[in-house]
Amino acid sequence: VQLQASGGGLVQPGGSLRLSCAASGSIFSIVAMGWYRQAPGKQRELVAGITSSGTTNFADSVKGRFTISRDVAKNTVYLQMNSLKPEDTAVYYCTAVLVSRIGGPLSDYWGQGTQVTVSS
Repeated sequence: VQLQASGGGLVQPGGSLRLSCAASGSIFSIVAMGWYRQAPGKQRELVAGITSSGTTNFADSVKGRFTISRDVAKNTVYLQMNSLKPEDTAVYYCTAVLVSRIGGPLSDYWGQGTQVTVSS
């Protein structure tokens, strides 16, 4: 299973970016997908997650500014980031919790990370 993230970049404060992450390979069922981020010198933190039923959760710091969505048919998760702040600068990692085959174990997978820089 591979997770391919894209959409990072440099944006001015107040701007927007949309991250995408597509899961590919041997996938039977995806239970949840989400995004974490890690800023220099800080621990990795959960940004947002979405379950197979569509339930979402967000870090307090991004509530009202970020939205998360899924395209089930494409095994893809999106993170729409609006009103970006300099403190949102970090490497963003996508993750998926899934079962790769019938009767197989529940496992989590990580993408390679994409840099988001918010600066004027």
